[in-house]
Amino acid sequence: MLTVQKSKYLFFTFLLVVFFSLQVNAQSDLQSLLKQAEENYPLLKAKVMDFNAAKKGLNASKSTLIPTLDASYQANYATYNNITGMFYPQFLLPISGPPSPGNNSNGIYGSAASLLLNWQPITFGQRLAQIDYSKAGVQYASADAQNEIFQHKIKVVNAYLDALTANELVKVYEKNYLRAETNYSTTKTLVLNGIKPGVDSALFKAEISRAKIDLLNSQKYKQQTLISLSQLIVSDQVSASDTTFFNKLPSLSLSTDSVKHPLLSLYNSNIELSNARKKMLNRSLLPTLGIWGTTYARGSGIQYNGTANSMEGLSFQRYNYGVGMQLSVPLLQYGRVRPLLQQQDFVINSNQEKLNEVTLQLKKQLQIADTTLNNAYLVAKESPVLAGSAGFAYKALLSRYQSGLANYADLMHAQYFLIKAETENKTSYVAVWKALLYKAAVKGDINIFLNEVTKK
Repeated sequence: MLTVQKSKYLFFTFLLVVFFSLQVNAQSDLQSLLKQAEENYPLLKAKVMDFNAAKKGLNASKSTLIPTLDASYQANYATYNNITGMFYPQFLLPISGPPSPGNNSNGIYGSAASLLLNWQPITFGQRLAQIDYSKAGVQYASADAQNEIFQHKIKVVNAYLDALTANELVKVYEKNYLRAETNYSTTKTLVLNGIKPGVDSALFKAEISRAKIDLLNSQKYKQQTLISLSQLIVSDQVSASDTTFFNKLPSLSLSTDSVKHPLLSLYNSNIELSNARKKMLNRSLLPTLGIWGTTYARGSGIQYNGTANSMEGLSFQRYNYGVGMQLSVPLLQYGRVRPLLQQQDFVINSNQEKLNEVTLQLKKQLQIADTTLNNAYLVAKESPVLAGSAGFAYKALLSRYQSGLANYADLMHAQYFLIKAETENKTSYVAVWKALLYKAAVKGDINIFLNEVTKK
């Protein structure tokens, strides 16, 4: 047999286990939803792919230091005729060799093979500017992905709170429907005993229909919130039944002026990207130094003395090599680049002003968030008192009505007030959590919200 003291100890231990398990489940459920959304939502996956593409672009920019080495082989069959001199190469295939003594339309075989090396080891900063531009692109893609992930997590938590609220409101309207059925049953008895007029029975029957309509509408809203949540996490298997958000309020904390929002990082990255592009345009005015090397072989069915042996053109007769370097200076590039640089200055200044606007908005929104959170907290403190008083008033009027001391209108007024008070009690609690979520969204740190969920 267990003693009374041991029984109390086991009972309180059981309560603690249940309490902490509810806390862990609330936190793990929300965390799992956020993880699932981040892994499955198409737009977030697209942003991650954009980031990976930007990193590959950076690797491509760095690889321009590697020289190119092209191998080629060709065999052809063309007319004997050939004319030396200058021609514009576009739309004409190159010709080689001395001219023929006369016009000869006979075909001759020819062949050639080569290795050609091109390398630009020195670009006077052009390559470095291109690499810096690619790095800025990676930083921008990363900031864009982080901002989109953060915004989506805020949407998921908000949809989760909506689903929890809808679930609690269904419970409120279920209680109201049962209350209406009970009142109707009681009133029929009072009418049969002559205590109440028959019209009260009809009115209470209509009240059952109204309560059922309210219940059906609340169930519809619940399904809508679950559908919205399932869309954000890309899953048809979703539920929201955590009641701890309606039993305890988060702690309040004062805000600082500093805001580290992913959106600010995105705008800063955009400015860095614009500056990198301007640097790249500036460096395009500088020369480039190229080194080349080649070795090649040539075969022709025409001998040096003009005699023709077509099939010999398929074998090589001459072997050559060459090396060299080339310094290329874009003498007239400045005239083309100058308006592009001026355009880029305007783009940079525009992006800076956009950053200033976002910074101002976030600063003011943080003040609104603090005001909203404080007010919601005060309202939530009063809502249980309102619900309790409304419940007491309804029970008192119900007792008076059943005793014949109150009429139908007084009882219905108390019942409507009770429904309103119970609804506001639920919504006022979740309003505090939503206000905290709004503050986390403005501050750019969802852990402000999640840390309070852990404390529940």
